[in-house]
Amino acid sequence: MRTAGIDVSHKTVTLCLNKDGKLGKAREFANTADGHRALLKVLKGAHIERVCLEATGTYHLELALALDDAGLALMVLNPKAAKRFAEALLTRSKSDGVDAGVLAQYAERMPFTAWQRPADEAVALRAVGRQIAALKKTRTRGRNRLHAMSQSTLTPAVVRESIEQAIAQCNAQIDALRAWADEHIQGHRKLQDAFELLLSATGIGAASAIELLGELLVLPEDMAAKQWVAMAGLDPRQNSSGTSVSKQPRLSKAGNRYLRQALYMPALSAARHDPHIRAFYLHLIEQRGLKKIQAVCAVMRKLLHGIHAMLKQHKPFDAARLCPPRPTPSGAT
Repeated sequence: MRTAGIDVSHKTVTLCLNKDGKLGKAREFANTADGHRALLKVLKGAHIERVCLEATGTYHLELALALDDAGLALMVLNPKAAKRFAEALLTRSKSDGVDAGVLAQYAERMPFTAWQRPADEAVALRAVGRQIAALKKTRTRGRNRLHAMSQSTLTPAVVRESIEQAIAQCNAQIDALRAWADEHIQGHRKLQDAFELLLSATGIGAASAIELLGELLVLPEDMAAKQWVAMAGLDPRQNSSGTSVSKQPRLSKAGNRYLRQALYMPALSAARHDPHIRAFYLHLIEQRGLKKIQAVCAVMRKLLHGIHAMLKQHKPFDAARLCPPRPTPSGAT
């Protein structure tokens, strides 16, 4: 089998060909449209059957689209899976060329899972949602700095004014991006239908729905709810071995941090205002002894299950089915 591994970085992509188990010399191309065309020429000339690249933020997306347009069998790998595979191979060094070789071997030895191309309108909405999330972080940092400086009489007024202007600029940019997202959603029926379904859930407002849609609608349509949870890094990670190691499970966080961030405030709001979800939240704290943040994370996971069912079945959110009433313990008043 002839496979290829591609390590993607901000400016370059590194290609390594694998012909019947023999790795070739790594070659580097620019991570630009011209570089992608040159890389495709090499792949077609080598009659490559499978291509594997690692998901690297947004830097891999344009290359993945070019490979898909060329009709190549493409697999986009979770970075943690690539790391674990490299460890299994006892790889001693790490460089772009070595990483590309590891990906080429992964494509040869491991089961092939074809990359599913997301819709262009969903990719555009995700880019807007992530920019909004970045601006919100910047705004929060500015507010925290402004609060800290207000505690001192020695801070010049010009500094406070500068921070206030930066916060105002963030607010203006966030408003503009949300306005664009609203118009974009209204222009695509699939986005509009999913948006309205999300708004039917207690705790999810228009701002949260924009960020959630951008992250969820780029996922393959055949993914199960448990796969969504794992992809978001909300699945519990066990750590036990024999009789000597038995630690409390923790969230794996081996997934999409943007989706976790987008779920946090809706989960917090639902735990306060939705009676069914609040009952589930209080049960986790009072009966199972979870900390408040742990209970919120459990609500996030429940919400994600509910959103998955809602979008698959095209039905409004039903918290009563998601968190059915629990029987009252015997002897309780």
